[in-house]
Amino acid sequence: MIHWLKQLRSAFGFAFLWLVCLIYFTQGFRSFVWTAVSYQLKDKLQLSPSASQFVFSVAFFPWSIKPLYGIISDCIPINGKKRTPYLVISTVLSLVPWLLLGLDSTSRSSSLYLMILLTVQNLGSAMADVVVDAMIAEAVRLEKASFAGDLQSVSWLSMAVGGICGSLLGGYALTNLKIETIFLLFTVLPVLQLLSCALVEEIPTNNEPMPDMLDSNEFEEKSKMSNDDNYRDTNKSNTRRRKGQKKGKKGGATNGKSETHKKQSKSLASQWFQSLKAATFGLVRAFKQPIILRPMAWFFVAHITVPNLSTVMFYYQTEVLQLDASFLGTARVVGWLGLMIGTFIYNRYLTNMTLRKSLLFAHIGISITILLDMVLVSRANVGYGVSDKTMVLFGSALGDAINQLKFMPFLILSGRLCPPGIQGTLFALFMSINNLGNTVGSFMGAGLASLLGISSGSFENMFMGLAIQVFCTYIPVMFLFLIPKEATGVSAS
Repeated sequence: MIHWLKQLRSAFGFAFLWLVCLIYFTQGFRSFVWTAVSYQLKDKLQLSPSASQFVFSVAFFPWSIKPLYGIISDCIPINGKKRTPYLVISTVLSLVPWLLLGLDSTSRSSSLYLMILLTVQNLGSAMADVVVDAMIAEAVRLEKASFAGDLQSVSWLSMAVGGICGSLLGGYALTNLKIETIFLLFTVLPVLQLLSCALVEEIPTNNEPMPDMLDSNEFEEKSKMSNDDNYRDTNKSNTRRRKGQKKGKKGGATNGKSETHKKQSKSLASQWFQSLKAATFGLVRAFKQPIILRPMAWFFVAHITVPNLSTVMFYYQTEVLQLDASFLGTARVVGWLGLMIGTFIYNRYLTNMTLRKSLLFAHIGISITILLDMVLVSRANVGYGVSDKTMVLFGSALGDAINQLKFMPFLILSGRLCPPGIQGTLFALFMSINNLGNTVGSFMGAGLASLLGISSGSFENMFMGLAIQVFCTYIPVMFLFLIPKEATGVSAS
């Protein structure tokens, strides 16, 4: 392990490796502070389960538009740099909301202000995630390509460690500290991230459109014509300046410089616009291909047709089952372990299975985890001598493991379907579709809870809501024909 890390450090440098690990650790450690947010909405603001889930759904929407951040950072450099300036901006956006929530009681006391600040915070976190992914992709290009898998492993390991630490410490912190103190404590990580940005050196690039985005012949021709025109315009202005200087007309020379500067600025803005346009059109053209559109449509449908009732279950566990924050933090740790087990099982035993079959089994497994929740809500487990805590711990581990078994085929298909040239941006689009589906599923869950009248202290229809969720789990199964028939975890058709 130590030797492996030393190899990575010698390949990429300590500063870069530290920044990558810190960013991913922070992403995982967010469970430390978001648990406090859940209790703030429930206990302090006294929102209903559906209202609380609505706040979460809106707050996490920035994760659904990740390609936008990638395209902007790729096409519009700041001082010639495409990564570190945007990483600084995203870190500031991640930091400031937690500072305000920790220091300003008004922002914590209003659900609207809280939702806005949480949305801004997620905007910063999602942007940082996209930028660091791009930095990793650039770092492993060419001679360091052999370290690509190792660097990704370090990233996921850092996030898993962060998730485990955040879940454990989050439960303890809620038991012993005020919520505003937890918000302020979390700011330590974004501050470290902001300081670490200064350690990474980025070589400025020319203000030119990215070559890998210019996959359209028409755009290439237009770019050449535009560059030729700009070149001629610049030469003309330089000629005028030289003539003015020969005649000794200082005022004319000054005007020439000003005119040239304006034309260069206009040319730069035109290049940015053309680059953004090419990137967007290239992304749309690639995504419209049936081999890409059909599988991604399935994963989106799989999320939006199954209402997410996780926030409602959180209310039920804390109000009816009287489970404290410390135990729920432990349950999340067990969930992270289940996620790792799910990843191991898929990579070890299920890679030869067709993706259609693995996704079918995954949805059957998801329905089983919901049935366990129905047993918990009906209190049938008590009759068999099984404690509520045992049910919650087992359900958390099993649920996260099965969800990972479903997520692994998504990652495999996403990696294979990305055509050369726009892999990073298209992969970000795939992840955004997944996140958007989760967001819509959360809205559906909030609507279902409101429709059934499930609220704080009123969980009579909770069993019915879970039964509807089980039924909806099998709706995506009817659309599995959208997934390539012979595709497996090791080969695609």
